[in-house]
Amino acid sequence: MAIWTLLMNRAMADTFMPEQGTEIAKSVDNLYAFLLVVSFISCAILIGGMIYFAMKYKRKTANDKTAYITHDTRLEVLWSVVPLIIFMVVFAWGWVVFHDMRTMPADALEIQVTGKQWAWTAEYKNGVKSVDIVVPVNRNVKIVLASEDVLHSFYVPSFRIKMDAIPGRYTNLWFNATKLGEFHVFCAEYCGTTHSGMITRLKVVSQEDFDKWLTSESEIGTLPIAERGRKYFQTRACASCHNVDNPAAKVGPSLYQLYGKEEALIEGGTAKVDDNYLRESIMDPQAKHVVGFPKPSPMPSFQGQLSESELAALIEYIKGLK
Repeated sequence: MAIWTLLMNRAMADTFMPEQGTEIAKSVDNLYAFLLVVSFISCAILIGGMIYFAMKYKRKTANDKTAYITHDTRLEVLWSVVPLIIFMVVFAWGWVVFHDMRTMPADALEIQVTGKQWAWTAEYKNGVKSVDIVVPVNRNVKIVLASEDVLHSFYVPSFRIKMDAIPGRYTNLWFNATKLGEFHVFCAEYCGTTHSGMITRLKVVSQEDFDKWLTSESEIGTLPIAERGRKYFQTRACASCHNVDNPAAKVGPSLYQLYGKEEALIEGGTAKVDDNYLRESIMDPQAKHVVGFPKPSPMPSFQGQLSESELAALIEYIKGLK
């Protein structure tokens, strides 16, 4: 069994499967490899047998009679019992892996992760928010998932974990990352026009680096107002819909050099991009609609989600995008 595990881990990790970032990933790959091998052997026996018997018992001439073949009780028992045993082994093996994936450790570091169109936001116990999910290596981590709008699905291929983020309720999953590095996080449930861009990074760092990062991020209140706004812009996932370094539009208008301009409105007339316009656009995105963008706007309202100081910092950051 140890040799099988070693060979399968090496084969799965080095060929067509994503990098294995957890022990559970290795367990999932071992089960998958077992299914592939058993399926291949079964297919070879079945198809090979069909070809062999088709050749052995085919009619040689037009006058040949069809061979009389009766049943064989021993063969019938064999091809019924052996697949049943294999099925029960796979079922038990799969249940053990599933149970390990769904049994939350009591000592896990808990992180709240919220999905919304079209980004993930992580929030830690000390109030730190980040678009990247940063965790320490070799430590149990519990992710508490929620959604602000529609159904999303939190998927980390390298960890072989996936869980739906469902509006109106919490769901959970856990992992213990065994490798340092950065891993992709995807949304695996179609959630709108920019579903494919709902990607973030899961960074696995040493415990020392994690503690330093958590401390530095918690000191955001001491930063200048525009720098705080830049942080809020990142943690609120505004960059998933708005450019800040070039005039090209994404889902929403580019914010690059936007402040002070006149915007043509679908409702008619124009509006000058000033502090009040930016405030209204953030708190009530349906109030005005810029020509060239959909009506109603896909942007969610941040009413009740941003404090006055956070809103002022965001506006100050946008004003400085020149």
